[in-house]
Amino acid sequence: MRPPEEMYAIHAMPAFDDAPVLVHAFTGYVDAGGAVRMTIDHILETCEHRLVATFDVDEVMDFRARRPVLSYSVDHFTGVDIPAIHLHEVIDAEGTPFLLLAGPEPDYQWLRFITAVAGLGEQFGIRLSVAISGIPWPAPHTRPLGITVHGSDPSLVQGFRSMVGDVDVPGHMGAMLEFHLAQEGFDSMGITAQVPHYLAQFQYPQGAQTLLNGLSMITGLALPSGGLEALAAQATQEINDQLVGNEEFSTVVTALEHQYDQARGASSEAPGEDPEHVPTGDEIAAQLESFLRELDADEGTAGA
Repeated sequence: MRPPEEMYAIHAMPAFDDAPVLVHAFTGYVDAGGAVRMTIDHILETCEHRLVATFDVDEVMDFRARRPVLSYSVDHFTGVDIPAIHLHEVIDAEGTPFLLLAGPEPDYQWLRFITAVAGLGEQFGIRLSVAISGIPWPAPHTRPLGITVHGSDPSLVQGFRSMVGDVDVPGHMGAMLEFHLAQEGFDSMGITAQVPHYLAQFQYPQGAQTLLNGLSMITGLALPSGGLEALAAQATQEINDQLVGNEEFSTVVTALEHQYDQARGASSEAPGEDPEHVPTGDEIAAQLESFLRELDADEGTAGA
């Protein structure tokens, strides 16, 4: 393996009075509802920050799989949006500094990349690393978003109840880094927003709100979600507009509400409601597919 230190360039050397938190956030594979991307954008838009290090994306990105977007005007190209993986020093609302490693999930050289990040963590003396992600979840948008919290030590997840047992999942950089940092002796954990699965392909600001609140609660960082409320309200209004007159999808949402409440020990059945008429999983899936096809058709009509 070539020296992992050659993967990045240092632009500034922060000096921390206390051991900082490292938040790592990768867009792409586990970013349901755009939760991770919106969280990154919100932090960098609302918090003072400076660039600490830049990773060489030419080493780790497959540009033919994820082609950079070129801007074109009349008769010439005017610019190109090259993806970037940056490490920032960020100052929270109360003046506490922390590190944010953010960008698209690398395609290549995962083990070398992970080793490089672990080296930076040791160099800057991090006290805790936290991964953030968003996954599709069988839950309705009419209920508060849940989070899954996982960590390298039971003390890190004390007070959080897991609804997941033993499962095998496809590897992704956030989880790989979380696991490897734990193996290297760092306190390492992750927060995953449970985004309604029928909204996973749409921008759902509630996912970013959930991640920000989770980060604040677990790390003690002051990361207000102000500014996302209007976006979240707009998203909810757009979803509710789609539900008007759509009996089929309203049934799906009611079924998900029932399942959500039952899983938490609180029934949502109205007087006289018959649980035997709750659609099966296959019926819900078919109705969701139909609903999403209608959304695509509506968007195509609007853009015509």
